[in-house]
Amino acid sequence: PDPTPSRPAGELSGHFFALRVRPAGRVIQRGPHRREDGVLPECWLLVQWPPGQDEPSDYWLSDLPADTPLAELVRLAKSRWRVEHDYRELKTALGLDHFEGRSWIGWHRHVTLTAAAQLFLTQLRLTHPKAAGQT
Repeated sequence: PDPTPSRPAGELSGHFFALRVRPAGRVIQRGPHRREDGVLPECWLLVQWPPGQDEPSDYWLSDLPADTPLAELVRLAKSRWRVEHDYRELKTALGLDHFEGRSWIGWHRHVTLTAAAQLFLTQLRLTHPKAAGQT
């Protein structure tokens, strides 16, 4: 598809539906969401239904407030990809999972330096993006 001012290149789109529901089969033992009458609190059910498909492809439950806009629900649900991508990069490219020490301080230093390296790479990508067609 050709990019347009209303839909820039790289922007994702899809059909989403959100509804407030009370999930079944969940037991809330304690906490601020527990009610004395045993009724479960409402939450968002977010559904993605790809165009031309016979059924939805993805579902999410969220305890975000009832006044959360649909666009924000979708943005947060889809941000999971970014988190998984960054975690994979931390492990494979930056060595997050290579720590073999035995102390809390050593582990903490390793994780801190790995996170700092991730920040550096992210800043580098934002300030010096690749030119079109560059590998």
